[in-house]
Amino acid sequence: MFREIKNRFLRYTVILIYSIIIFFCAIELNFLWLFGYSPTMDDIKNPTMSVVSEVYYSDGKLIGRYYKENRSPVEFNKISPDLIHALVATEDVRFYNHSGVDFYGFLTSMLSTAKGDRRGGSTITQQLAKNLFETRKKKSQGIIKHVPFIRTLVFKCKEWLTALEIEHVYNKQQILTLYFNTVPFGNNSFGIKAASLKYFDKSPDSISQSQSAMLIGMLKATSTYNPIRNPERSTERRNTVLAQMQKYGYIAKTQYDEDIAQPLNLDLSYVEDESAGDSYLREAVEKWLDKWCKEKGYNLYEDGLKIYTTIDSRLQQYAEEAVAEKMKMLQKRFYNLWGNKTPWRDLSGNIITDFILKNEQRLPIYRLLDKKYHGDTTQIKQYFEKKKKMRIFSWNGDRDTVFSTVDSIKYYAKILNTGMMTIEPSSGKIKVWVGGIDHRFFNYDHVNQSKRQAGSTFKPFAYVTALDNGFTPCDKFTDRPVSIKFVDNGKPDVWEPQNADFHFSYMDMSLRWAMGKSVNSITAQVTEKVGWDKVVDYAHKCGIESPLKSVPSVSLGTNDVSVYEMVRAYSTFLNKGERIDPILVSKVVDQDGDVVAEFTSKKERVLSEETAWLMLYMFRGGMDEPGGTSQALWEYPGLWKKNNNQIGGKTGTSSKYVDGWYMGITKDLVTGVWVGCDDRSVHFTSSETGEGSHTALPIFGRFMEKVYADPKSGYTPGPFPKPWVKITKQYDCPSPHIETDTLTVDSLDMPLDTLQTPQVKEEAPENKQPPEQQNR
Repeated sequence: MFREIKNRFLRYTVILIYSIIIFFCAIELNFLWLFGYSPTMDDIKNPTMSVVSEVYYSDGKLIGRYYKENRSPVEFNKISPDLIHALVATEDVRFYNHSGVDFYGFLTSMLSTAKGDRRGGSTITQQLAKNLFETRKKKSQGIIKHVPFIRTLVFKCKEWLTALEIEHVYNKQQILTLYFNTVPFGNNSFGIKAASLKYFDKSPDSISQSQSAMLIGMLKATSTYNPIRNPERSTERRNTVLAQMQKYGYIAKTQYDEDIAQPLNLDLSYVEDESAGDSYLREAVEKWLDKWCKEKGYNLYEDGLKIYTTIDSRLQQYAEEAVAEKMKMLQKRFYNLWGNKTPWRDLSGNIITDFILKNEQRLPIYRLLDKKYHGDTTQIKQYFEKKKKMRIFSWNGDRDTVFSTVDSIKYYAKILNTGMMTIEPSSGKIKVWVGGIDHRFFNYDHVNQSKRQAGSTFKPFAYVTALDNGFTPCDKFTDRPVSIKFVDNGKPDVWEPQNADFHFSYMDMSLRWAMGKSVNSITAQVTEKVGWDKVVDYAHKCGIESPLKSVPSVSLGTNDVSVYEMVRAYSTFLNKGERIDPILVSKVVDQDGDVVAEFTSKKERVLSEETAWLMLYMFRGGMDEPGGTSQALWEYPGLWKKNNNQIGGKTGTSSKYVDGWYMGITKDLVTGVWVGCDDRSVHFTSSETGEGSHTALPIFGRFMEKVYADPKSGYTPGPFPKPWVKITKQYDCPSPHIETDTLTVDSLDMPLDTLQTPQVKEEAPENKQPPEQQNR
């Protein structure tokens, strides 16, 4: 056909044009699946900005939705002309003169790039095509995506085609409206309305020229020119946009000079709509799926996925109810303890004088104020002391009040918080996730984000190390003073731990009794025998991922760990010695109803079945052994309606009663609970008010009462499993029963009443009823 054209130049020109047409047709038709999906005319006429994804409990009840909650569509007449002028002057000065593709602008941008002045050549319509239809997303890519240069060419051609089709369907005003409603502005703000409210607490039709220029300037790189994190760069970029507006006649020189001299004048007081349905659980699922979404090219906020979690709606409800019930009581106790006194104090009990200042400096706005007032602390202080209306959290319901920022810092510093997680070790499924007392006011997740000193809940890792290396639950150590020499950072040191009551009984105690009563001196001796390096190794093997400082005191919980890690590690004992990778999501279904992912727990054997079972027997010592620190659970009758029920566990309290822990084990479940204030300088002051058995344990006890009271929960009381293998080590050894009253404690360093000299008698270790003479 082409040979009939005699003129060679004309013939080659026709071949080139014909090839380009074929190439574009192949892209549009996704020939042989080479080029990936392209938007159809129907897609362009009926654009979908994003499709809501939904997350469900394991029984199908809706937890919440993922969508771009910060996107609120706005009409063209509600957009300030200054925004439009800034956009056109900066991004596409020939916008009104082209039909979607500006070939002149594209060629000049290529020439500028070749000269070293890199600038984009995409029109506003092309950017809209990329934002609205995601022409560069994985699911829009074909086989050709593996060829670097060709891939980029295909992307650009696809955007050209889509832009031409958009211009065919919409007029310029409609294109600008679509653009402003889809473009991202950082800080999870999508669309111009969300952005103008976020940064200036104004609607898009009322912001100034300078403010318009700042917002448009962000479009080049929302992180780089983020006015909150990078105010200097944001100001420079704003001034560049203003220069473009002056260059193309949108503002006069005098206005330009006035605008560039202005500060950013951010107003971050806008409070986002609370109807987004956010929660600790919803955020935890998002983080859990983050890696999978990146690998598979999915976006929770756009792709209309249905996510089924492992969380049991009944158990989650009971956990939240138990938390609310007990935390309200604990908060009242905390207020009564401190009254009008200042609770933020150093280790010596002195008030921390710069506590408020340091909290102010952590706020995002502090840096802006410091720049605005040129470091004038008087003006900064006046800003933080200015009263304003706000809604605050309280256990009697949200309360409207007039507070300054300083008032708010003082108020929230005294609020106790919690983290709670329950897992079913046999399947690895997480059944309960309570990240805190109220997500609206406390965004920090205390299950997996927060890490705190574990206190005595870490002691079992010393005992499992001993059992797995030749010791038995019946081996005895003497409760006596201990002095351990070690080297810390190249320097010799000596550690001489005290018991919680600063008293040594000089009694011989079995390992089971010592762990159940949480005796520091014996735990230290066990750690010295097996080696603290080995204790660290076993903790990591069982599931602790945080770095642990290998020192003799490691077994007393001096390192920071999360509730998530502790629950995972304790699950190893109930799971026959196999460490699990907990799963929070069971499956993901796409818009078409197809299952695109299913998740199961990975398991790895790290302990023998004998050692794992012996540890369960050791944990029951907290209930069975004299002075066992779990015996406050006898106060929850719902746990003992069936006499054959068994519960194991371990309390924990860090120094100065900063952190209270309880790790509870039943025949089916492992639950971890932490209680404390977010700032470690604010805490309880005594064993009676602040140790783990009085803060975290009651939440576990009430939770399990509710679970057992519901026959539909799927979990019933009952004894621990019988040995999975033949037990070769001695474990059924008598324990002495203390006739005199004592006070059980579990703190690292605070004294209580001195333990009285006991009169003992031999008794089988399987106590079915609470000891009558034991102080709970």
